[in-house]
Amino acid sequence: MYEYYTKGTCSKKICFDIENGKLHSVHFEDGCNGNLKALGILAEGMGAREIAQKLKGLCCGKRGTSCGDQLARAIEANL
Repeated sequence: MYEYYTKGTCSKKICFDIENGKLHSVHFEDGCNGNLKALGILAEGMGAREIAQKLKGLCCGKRGTSCGDQLARAIEANL
């Protein structure tokens, strides 16, 4: 299980697994509960690199990042 402490978002931490290049058990601590549960469900079993490419650079308002972008950074830091 990987843990990544986010920066610049309402969520504080992301936990996830990568098995055989696939993303599993994505869980966000804090943040927009419904949206982040949905993101975890949609990402389940997908290629970690593919998810990172799709989510990298997404911004939430003027923050310069988002929970999705933070997930991409977390994946890249653990590949």
